[in-house]
Amino acid sequence: MSNSSIHPTSIIEAGAKIGDRVNIGPFCHIGAEAVIGNDVSILSHAVIMGATTLGDGSKVYPNAILGGEPQNTKHKGGHTTLTIGRNCTIREGVTMHRGTDSSRGYTTVGNNCMFLAYSHVAHDCDIGDNVTFSNNVMIGGHVTVGNNVIIGGGAALHQFVRVGHHAFIGGLAAVAKDVVPYGMAIGNHAYLAGLNIVGMKRSGMARPEIHNLRHAVRMLFDRSKPVYKRAEDVRLEFSQSPAVIDLIDFILADTKRHYCTPPLGSGIETSDSDDNS
Repeated sequence: MSNSSIHPTSIIEAGAKIGDRVNIGPFCHIGAEAVIGNDVSILSHAVIMGATTLGDGSKVYPNAILGGEPQNTKHKGGHTTLTIGRNCTIREGVTMHRGTDSSRGYTTVGNNCMFLAYSHVAHDCDIGDNVTFSNNVMIGGHVTVGNNVIIGGGAALHQFVRVGHHAFIGGLAAVAKDVVPYGMAIGNHAYLAGLNIVGMKRSGMARPEIHNLRHAVRMLFDRSKPVYKRAEDVRLEFSQSPAVIDLIDFILADTKRHYCTPPLGSGIETSDSDDNS
């Protein structure tokens, strides 16, 4: 614990591993199986329970509770884990639960993620890198969220839902189906409203690749035949496009949920207001 600062009112249980240059504020509780990385800041009244690993450079705000037991009646108290990556920001009142001993047994959060106040990550979830949960976002167990995803305030994701890379989910959306990579889901229940063009531009995606995705989703959802059959046509048409292949692999993967589609009688919006192409 070289150069670390721990407030005297905080409890650090025997066995906890605290990295270098860690700052732990007042009235925190760090459990015996916790592993805290270097350069971590934990503000007042935060609790880190169970076998929870918190990556280097992360910051935890007051009243966050990390590593609680899963809210799952199938869990019988076995050893499970929560692993949080580097440089994550975890704001006030955020909760994240460990995995269940009857399932994969671990919950994972990637690097450079931001969880705004009172958002929740349930048991056995897998969260990618550079993900943002806005205030009060709730996700059920076994949810998978890809890289560079943004979820708007108050949105809720049903258990086992998958969200592909670079997707955007609007505020207050109720997501009961998978959201394809680069897609934009809105509404209650959520439907596919278009592509997350703004997010793709911000991530530095090349313009030709964005055009490939636009054409690919139009082919996928033109309703001339089932999407699964159209998917193979799209794969052949855009075989040199990594983004499109990512989209098709997501569509064809085995999953417990269907995926969000455009509403009946409407097309899919694939442009944005500030696009000049």
